[in-house]
Amino acid sequence: MKKRPLLFILALFLLNPSGYSQTSDNYGQTLNVGLGIGYYGLGGHSGPALNINYEFDLHRNFTLVPFIGFYSYSDYVYWGDPNYPFRNYAYRETFIPAGVKLAYYFDKVLHAPPGWNFYAALSGGFVFRFVYWAGDYYGDKSMPYSPGPLYLNLHAGARYGLTSQWGVFLDLSTGVSSIGMSYHFNGANTASERGLHK
Repeated sequence: MKKRPLLFILALFLLNPSGYSQTSDNYGQTLNVGLGIGYYGLGGHSGPALNINYEFDLHRNFTLVPFIGFYSYSDYVYWGDPNYPFRNYAYRETFIPAGVKLAYYFDKVLHAPPGWNFYAALSGGFVFRFVYWAGDYYGDKSMPYSPGPLYLNLHAGARYGLTSQWGVFLDLSTGVSSIGMSYHFNGANTASERGLHK
């Protein structure tokens, strides 16, 4: 079952090898929704992540991208005292990062083939953090590896246009790496704008 989404995306690539792309001055008005792996802080924990952002054209190859994310992981702490048995007690830590990403597209520099967009980005913002402990745990609830509220990440990514409006992307990051779908609200109207091969 897990292989079906990947096979579907691969089939779209094969059926549309030339792809579609946005013009270098028109990356904005794009909604990106991705799933992946989130990592935050010094504790070494990672977990499933959801990331949603919306791109606005800023200047030529630059876009400004407000974002919000969600990721969570669960773990155990071994604890006990004379009144409670020594055993593993569960807890869950959840992070909700929100902020803005500044992206630069290298399509012209890299002579990107039709259908492809390549970018590097820097994102910053704040992280809202929540910790939920097992109801019968009364030990120390401090998190020695908890990070601060500021959020700063580096990104490198690529997007492939399946149609004039729909695309798939891969975003590799120091915080949340994800793969997902893009929807361009101002889809290209002509074959030359879409980058479609003749």
